[in-house]
Amino acid sequence: MKKALLILTVLCTLNGYSQKKKVAVVGFYTDKTIDLSSLGLNGLAAIADLGSDPNFNLAPILEKYHTAFFEVYSKKFPFDLIPENEVTQKQEYIDFTPKFAREGDAGKTIINYPGYKYIYEGMAGEANEVGTATIFKEVADGVLFTEIHFSLQKGFAVGGTGTVKMRANVRLALYDKNGKKVFAFTEGENSKKTGVIVGGIPVLTPEKVLPMCESALEELLKDLDEKVAKIVKKTADNL
Repeated sequence: MKKALLILTVLCTLNGYSQKKKVAVVGFYTDKTIDLSSLGLNGLAAIADLGSDPNFNLAPILEKYHTAFFEVYSKKFPFDLIPENEVTQKQEYIDFTPKFAREGDAGKTIINYPGYKYIYEGMAGEANEVGTATIFKEVADGVLFTEIHFSLQKGFAVGGTGTVKMRANVRLALYDKNGKKVFAFTEGENSKKTGVIVGGIPVLTPEKVLPMCESALEELLKDLDEKVAKIVKKTADNL
């Protein structure tokens, strides 16, 4: 009997070690603000106009990334993701007030995937990482944030007239149940489609910018398909 109990205990222990860790995705958004810093134009007033333009709709692009993230990339993670509804419908998550919340005009450029809150992650955001990790501490081994941003890149130009490309950048950041960073990385790719610069100023209309954003995301998804598994596995043991 004692031998049988010992064997059962060992098997249960091994099974516990073999089980994947669980992670809660707590942030999933994009931003309508287009970064023009590489062109030296980050103060251009047209940025605000584009950000508030309802025709500049990045929701379908975010939807495409969301589908790829959960149906493709998550399968390559060395951990399991808690079902989204168990995260977004948890009352403590709904009631959570993040630090650096962007409300009113400050938040009008943010597009969260339905159900998610905008929760800043990164430099000086420790309260948010610890706060969300605490919410899910009993059911998850960590929390994950992901976001997409877009920026214009210089192309070929002569005398203030030329081309630009859009760059899609995705950030993935994982924190353990104590809010300590496990990994954080950013990957980016340029669009195949180009836009134009006239008189040194890029043409920033939804009709011109959206196709470039879509093209940049397509290239980025191809790149992530090859890199996500390698990058994540290198640091997963720290979870």
